Amino acid sequence: MALSRAASFIGALLAGGLVAPQAGMADASLSLSGPDLGRAVSGRQIYLSTPLGGEFPLNYRADGRVDGTGDAVGLGKFMQPKDSGRWWVAGNKLCQKWTSWYDGKVFCFTLQKAGEDRLSWRRDDGMSGTVRVGR
Repeated sequence: MALSRAASFIGALLAGGLVAPQAGMADASLSLSGPDLGRAVSGRQIYLSTPLGGEFPLNYRADGRVDGTGDAVGLGKFMQPKDSGRWWVAGNKLCQKWTSWYDGKVFCFTLQKAGEDRLSWRRDDGMSGTVRVGR
């Protein structure tokens, strides 16, 4: 029962976003858009960090599907969506809509390179963070 309450509490903390706000993304030359944005995520596992430790994968399938299957680490196991949805590129933003995660709302993100296997993201509502890019 205590674990269930803890997971609910953590879930409530993260309802507005999965990672703590990061410093602004300053270098426009590192921004991804259009085809480069699609290539950065298509067919890849993107590992989203959680604010209290751990991470979980989001799979951006080449056919435009996205899902949360795969091995999560640490508290990411409690945050990992058991859901699927669609992703697409709209101009300079990566957009996604899950079936039920985030109440099925559309969210769009700008992405910037932040290292060899890292991307910084900023969601339309101002939440931001970094992800690790897998295979």
